[in-house]
Order: sequence, then structure tokens, then C-alpha cells
Amino acid sequence: MTYTDRELMVIAAAREIGDGELIFVGMRLPLLAFALAKRTHAPRALGLFENGIVRESPAPETPFTMSDPPNIAGALWSTTTGNIMALLQQGLVDMGFIGGAEVDRYGNLNTSYIGDWRRPKVKLPGSGGGGDIASLAKRFVIIMPQEKHRFRERVDYITSPGHGDGRGPLGPDHDARRVPLPSGNEGGVSCLLPSGADRRLRPGPDRLGPQGRGRCRTDARTHGGRARHRPHLGPGGLLDTLSSSKRGA
Repeated sequence: MTYTDRELMVIAAAREIGDGELIFVGMRLPLLAFALAKRTHAPRALGLFENGIVRESPAPETPFTMSDPPNIAGALWSTTTGNIMALLQQGLVDMGFIGGAEVDRYGNLNTSYIGDWRRPKVKLPGSGGGGDIASLAKRFVIIMPQEKHRFRERVDYITSPGHGDGRGPLGPDHDARRVPLPSGNEGGVSCLLPSGADRRLRPGPDRLGPQGRGRCRTDARTHGGRARHRPHLGPGGLLDTLSSSKRGA
């Protein structure tokens, strides 16, 4: 069975969502992953959006921003960003998706600066809630393109902490015992889902953090996984819906 890198990323991301879990969704591929999980193995999952929207079902049309009318109409709860972030602070959010410009071997994400932060070569958009998700959700999943310049030994700036230097979420001077995180989160990056079909990285001593701090769920590359999810992706599936929405814009 043939599949594209994007389809593999969506399937792998969907498998990280458990039934009945509260998920910080975001946009683009994580949004498709949430829709796929709802259609297959996680019908009771709830999706959170940082603009204040909580949905028990994906929007009927693909939104371009999380505040587009299709994402608001029919929402389970339409509230404020403060109330959504309060769910994180209370330790109620099970998992969140985060993207970034670069990631290092311990799962630390940079979405702020390339180069020295005092005089950066490139100034990036910033956290956008990523730091909150990484610190306060029970676990988080990184989804990003498989490009060599994005995978660093150490990121230039830690916007969203993963496992710090491997000894704590914020490094040796601010380890998990000195800066405890709620809900059992230990700087909990669960796994990294890059776009390369044969590049599925897991936390480990030489990759994203110490062993035992999280694992990706079942491998999306197995035939059973692709066969079960592929009909929902296309033709006429979720990815086609996204493409047709873009063409009509």
C-alpha cells in the first residue's frame, strides 16, 4: 500500500490521541489528526483551541484559522483564551501538538530566535502557547518537516522545554525537583513525528531525552494501521478536503 509522508504524519499523530482525552489541537496537520482519531479509535476525545474553542467534533469545513466561523459554530464551549489556559494550569489537558523551527536531541523546541537572542539572525513568531503546552500538558507531541537544518544538537533558544539537557526540563540548574511541573509532567515530549516516512523518533538517551519518559504509540507504518486509516485520508478523505478548501480560497 502506497502512502505519502503527509498521510503518514497524520496517521501517526492521530494514534497519539487516546479515547476520552482532552487534546490541544492547533491547526494544519494536527487538526487533520484530531479529525482522523475521532472517526476511528477516539470518538470521545475533545479538542481544545487556544482562542477559547472546545469541540467534541471536528469543524464541518476546514478552517484557515481557529477563529473561522466553521470552527466556532457548533462548538461545545466558546470561551476565552484565559479559560482554556486554565485547563492546562489545572493539569486537565492530556496532550498537545507543537510545531517549531528547530528541535534538539532532548526535545527542546525553538520558535523564537535563530542565532544569539540578543542579536538574532532571524526573529521567529515566538511561543504562541507552545511553552505552556510543553510545560503544563501531561505530554506533548512534536510534528514538523524532516529538514536537516531543523534538527540540532542544541537549539539556539528554548521556547518550549522538552527534557532540557537530559537531567531536567529546564537544565541542571533548574531540574524537575527544583521546578516541579504539574500533572506528572517531567518535560514530557512523547515523540517526534517528522515528515520522512522512515524517520519516527522516540525519546531516548541519544535522541529526545532519557529513556522511560514517554514513548510513541504503535507505529503508523504497519500495514494494519495504514489499511485502517487510509480510506479516511483520500481520495475524498481528509487531505482532499484540505486541498480543495485551499483551491477554493
